[in-house]
Amino acid sequence: MFGIFKKKSKLDKLQDAYKSLLEQSYKLSTTNRSESDKKQAEAQKILEQIEVLQQQ
Repeated sequence: MFGIFKKKSKLDKLQDAYKSLLEQSYKLSTTNRSESDKKQAEAQKILEQIEVLQQQ
């Protein structure tokens, strides 16, 4: 009724993971640039997966 029991689609899960990785990357950018770059690269891979799902 209110969407409480609605399961997340694969696209929703990927978008949440992408957002989380970008936030982590931003937080790390002030202290550890190499780790920030790694998180950014992971986020980019997830973004590519999101784009593939949206094209289908």
